[in-house]
Amino acid sequence: MSVLAKHTQGKGGPDKIFRISGMAKARAAEVGKENIVNATTGAFLDADGQLITLKTVEDTVKTIPFRDSAEYASIEGTPGFIEAAIDAAFREYRPNGYIGGVATPGGTGGLHHAIYNYLDDGDTVLTMDRYWAAYKSIARETGRNFDTFVTFDENGRFNVQGCIAKLREYAEKQTNVFMILNTPANNPTGYNVKQDEWEAVVAELRAIANNGRNNVVLLLDIAYIDFAAPEARQFFTLFNDLPENFLLLVAYTMSKSYAMYGYRLGCLLCVSSSQEEVDSFVAINKFSSRATWSNCSKLGMLVMEKINKDPELKAAFRAEQEELRLSLLNRAEVFIKEAQEAGLKTCPFDSGFFVTVPTVKAEEVAAELRKSDIFMVPLGDGANAGIRVALCALPEEKIVGMAAKIKEALDAVGE
Repeated sequence: MSVLAKHTQGKGGPDKIFRISGMAKARAAEVGKENIVNATTGAFLDADGQLITLKTVEDTVKTIPFRDSAEYASIEGTPGFIEAAIDAAFREYRPNGYIGGVATPGGTGGLHHAIYNYLDDGDTVLTMDRYWAAYKSIARETGRNFDTFVTFDENGRFNVQGCIAKLREYAEKQTNVFMILNTPANNPTGYNVKQDEWEAVVAELRAIANNGRNNVVLLLDIAYIDFAAPEARQFFTLFNDLPENFLLLVAYTMSKSYAMYGYRLGCLLCVSSSQEEVDSFVAINKFSSRATWSNCSKLGMLVMEKINKDPELKAAFRAEQEELRLSLLNRAEVFIKEAQEAGLKTCPFDSGFFVTVPTVKAEEVAAELRKSDIFMVPLGDGANAGIRVALCALPEEKIVGMAAKIKEALDAVGE
């Protein structure tokens, strides 16, 4: 008889991404990292496989007294940090409404709090079927169900009608209609939901909020937003003057945007037409923080605050971000062009760290590629399965020729 509580049954098992990344590292130790392709890691690496960092961030860290950074941070985050997170998330497209924020350990902490605090036990989290696997894990951990709609329509655009159909389905089943959308620069596809697609979805969400029966909570995971073009934030203006029972939550993280993955700092933001609702948001999420991780990285908060308050430093920081964005886009353009030449189908891509090759034989294709010391992550199952190619982790010289090798692996397993 297990000592574990009943609700833990079925949990566990290795994380697929870290497991395959570990296989790649083990192989690199045998043959040399220059002789393998490790396209598993969700971090921006240089040609030598080293983490790319931002000089402005490094320099700012060095200016902060150790005693200041070693102190406990306030549970909800300092006011300067919250304002820096709001500015970083929305930039010039900040929606009209009351906005609040609570510090979280990366974007993951924000996702956890949102799912836990805005759904009842047994309610369902809805998202697209090309999703980051942690969404499902958090739903399982918090006693929520999980459902998806097909991400793309037959024309390779966001499946607006499929999304709307699922929203209406859950409006009949539960009070709070709760959806996560990871855009722009979706993980794992690199897709940006377009403005006209957003307009249709938001119109439906507003209609549900106004039906007299439901509340709406839309959670945006914007982990990769700074690797999309600045104008990709335009959709935020569609959330001006929301109905009081329509809550927009935004999970922001400095992991990718500041290249500070290990500092584990993010901010869950709330946009509402009601100050009372924002005050409740801060209170409940502050309580949840105290009951889980308590508080977050003080050093990360001080870095964001200092950069945001210094116009020259902020301009230099954003220039570095843009340089990285364009560098990553160059990598993607090489891969997409060669994929087209090789007849390799990919999910629609606009920006971001990853490209996905759809295949119902993802595990077999990944295993075939490993025979050639190419390591990629197989994701999903059935119709939403695919191979995630982490372009962020590869220099251009290792991207060249990769599309053809993936096509060869597909052919080898009979797809």
